[in-house]
Amino acid sequence: MSVVSPDRVRRWAAELEARVPRYTSYPTAPHFTGAVGPDTVKDWLGALSTARPVSLYVHVPFCRKLCLYCGCNTAIVSRHRPIGAFADDLLAEIDLVAECLPARLQVAHVHFGGGTPTALSIAELAAIRARLRLRFDIRPDAEMAIEIDPRGMNRRLADALAACGFNRASFGVQDFDPDVQRAIHREQPAEMVQEAVAMLRAVGIARIGFDLIYGLPLQTVAGVERTVELAARMHPDRVALFGYAHVPWMKPHQKALERHALPDASQRWDMAEAAARRLMAHGYERIGFDHFALPGDALAEAQRAGELRRNFQGYTTDRAETLIALGPSGISTLPQGYAQAVTDTAQWRKAVRAGELPVARGRALTDDDRLRRAVIGRLMCDLAVDVGNVARDLGRDPHELDDAIERLQGLAQQGIVALDGWRVRMADDARPLVRNAAACFDAYLAPEARKHAVAV
Repeated sequence: MSVVSPDRVRRWAAELEARVPRYTSYPTAPHFTGAVGPDTVKDWLGALSTARPVSLYVHVPFCRKLCLYCGCNTAIVSRHRPIGAFADDLLAEIDLVAECLPARLQVAHVHFGGGTPTALSIAELAAIRARLRLRFDIRPDAEMAIEIDPRGMNRRLADALAACGFNRASFGVQDFDPDVQRAIHREQPAEMVQEAVAMLRAVGIARIGFDLIYGLPLQTVAGVERTVELAARMHPDRVALFGYAHVPWMKPHQKALERHALPDASQRWDMAEAAARRLMAHGYERIGFDHFALPGDALAEAQRAGELRRNFQGYTTDRAETLIALGPSGISTLPQGYAQAVTDTAQWRKAVRAGELPVARGRALTDDDRLRRAVIGRLMCDLAVDVGNVARDLGRDPHELDDAIERLQGLAQQGIVALDGWRVRMADDARPLVRNAAACFDAYLAPEARKHAVAV
């Protein structure tokens, strides 16, 4: 991989600090409105094709401890009772959604996220799995993934996850440095994570992913490299390397991290690229701008075949056009547009118990949205896109995106992208700035948008 000179990084300072979306959807969630509500989504669900498989996402909004870096929709609970009540309501929501569908649809991917999905009891996990299988036709080869907090892992839970059919798991590792862990309130020694991984592999759950974060307080380049070395020794199939999103105006608890000096944009860049070099030295292929996978993993194979996709879980092999989200704050992707559930768990519960789809807001897609979404998706996945080909495939005129090509000129002058007519390609050493390039196609993004995290 190319190494960027310090002078060039300094010249890119404004782009490194630009606040841009992660583009797991387009339009992005801040532009959803209340114009999409329960009745609209009921119609959208009823119009789904029975010939195509869908995917499911289950959001569990509870954790046992607060991690100070967290930007997820979750609540901290010390007793199990709220989790048990949530599980009962989730079963009811599954039924509500299923009753809107034209048939018992096939499912190719299921992902449990949070929060901490393993905060659910073994019996609750089994009940949710049984209800999903009752209401949907989950294919025998479906990917069943779950996010796990290694601090709560034990052999009994590993056995239960295998019995429920889970075949992929991801661990929130973040960083292995003890000082960093104490600062972010996420203490989990490498030995604990290694033991948790071994438990899963012993019961046949062999596909393992790690989440790592750079840009945390007290992190250094050397410390991030040590974390990567320890992680690589455990041979996860995939690694997601996320930049810490410091958004205290959205997540007030993050202000507690400001008592430590947070790395600046240049330091964040150095951490990200040092981690990337270490991962590739261990044989991982770089996927998009922030994922890594071993060559035999399906994610790496999809990238080589030009079939990589991006959804709310990041880079994925999931090719389903429809993703149905369950649980508070979950965002569904449907052919007609996006729908987000009520974020507040109490309000979500109230809607479900009233027999209503707990939809808070969404966005119906226009033809312009579909064109820009297709271009952004290919650019985010392939780091290159032929705008003309994408437009023609959708029966559109590529000149509709003249505004975006004009905005890209500034990045081209900085050597971040190369432009050749309608063809756009990220420079090899500017891969982490692909979100900045994608933002040039975003018709909704305001230049002063503070609601997003920094680019790198």
